[in-house]
Amino acid sequence: MLGFISARQAGLDDPLRLRRAESTRRVLSLELSKDKDVERIHGSGITTLDIEPVEGRYMLSGGSDGVIVLYDLENCSGKPCYTCKAVGSVGRRHPDVHKFSVETVQWYPHDTGMFTSSSFDKTLKIWDTNTLQPADEFNFEGTVYSHHMSPIATKHCLIAVGTKSPKVQLCDLKSGSCSHILQGHKQEILAVSWSPRYEYILATASADSRVKLWDVRRASACLITLDQHNMEKSKASSEAAYTAHHGRVNGLCFTSDGLHLLTIGTDDRMRLWNSSNGENTLVNYGKVCNESRKGLKFAVSCGCSPEFVFVPYSNTIAIYTIYSGDLITMLRGHYSSVDCCVFQPHFQELYSSGKDGNILVWVPCLREPEPDDSSEKGLNPAYEDAWSSSDSEG
Repeated sequence: MLGFISARQAGLDDPLRLRRAESTRRVLSLELSKDKDVERIHGSGITTLDIEPVEGRYMLSGGSDGVIVLYDLENCSGKPCYTCKAVGSVGRRHPDVHKFSVETVQWYPHDTGMFTSSSFDKTLKIWDTNTLQPADEFNFEGTVYSHHMSPIATKHCLIAVGTKSPKVQLCDLKSGSCSHILQGHKQEILAVSWSPRYEYILATASADSRVKLWDVRRASACLITLDQHNMEKSKASSEAAYTAHHGRVNGLCFTSDGLHLLTIGTDDRMRLWNSSNGENTLVNYGKVCNESRKGLKFAVSCGCSPEFVFVPYSNTIAIYTIYSGDLITMLRGHYSSVDCCVFQPHFQELYSSGKDGNILVWVPCLREPEPDDSSEKGLNPAYEDAWSSSDSEG
């Protein structure tokens, strides 16, 4: 670390290298926080979390009881040990509370004055943060599994919604109506995600084992149907050949640069895809235990070298290097299955929730990790990429 600082001061090194090296060190040292806690409000399992991207200060949680809670993550107590307090909630007595499990909550990407929620009660609601009253509501014929707003869009205000229907619904915030649908899947849509690189590109995952990439501007919107075997169309015997997993696909997440897409299926596999051509990169993560029958919400790091993915794995969170597939560690602390985790890139903190009703905070260890006497190799292999002198910023 002193070498990075000296080189930076002398102008011999790119300042991004120091930031990447420290971000990587912090992720590799994540541990359950002894000083920071999150106030327990939910009386049952917590299915979804989201941290607003503007300041990284406020967090939303949605529960299997339909309750939504808003937390302030900043330490306002002035004490080293503190609890992140709930500053508002849509509780069971609220007239507009969701009747069934909240499956997705998401902040409006450009400011904290609005957030969205969707539920098994077949609704998607748009909320005013200040009044905690719904500003708009969309109703669907089937259960809503997932929704997502583009984090970068400036030319549209579309919310992609995955429901029990095989049709992907696109809801327009400007008009307050469902603008159009995307047809191509054969079973329910379990996960949807907009690209963080191109505002019109959408990924969808379905119980039909397929993952599709769409350009919502096109009449024939489907660009690619991902195929785990990388089969060419001329060699494929039928459309049935194009499957991303041997089972339901219930998790989607783009890498922070949008160049790759991670998918998780009930075949206990995670796959990494090139998002431009749909190629399976064949990175082997081993068995990734996935017992969820609905959407699984996982997260990726930002600004690290290498980059990491945080995956709910039974009652733990597994941390893998994205591009090499190495299992770095398992974070243990929950008493029951983990359903969701979200990464806070400003401080390299991780928040996780699950069926035990707890929100756990994982923070970087301040002390230097002690060397492992049982291993002659010493440092974690992930450090080799992070600290390499040949590392270049592209």
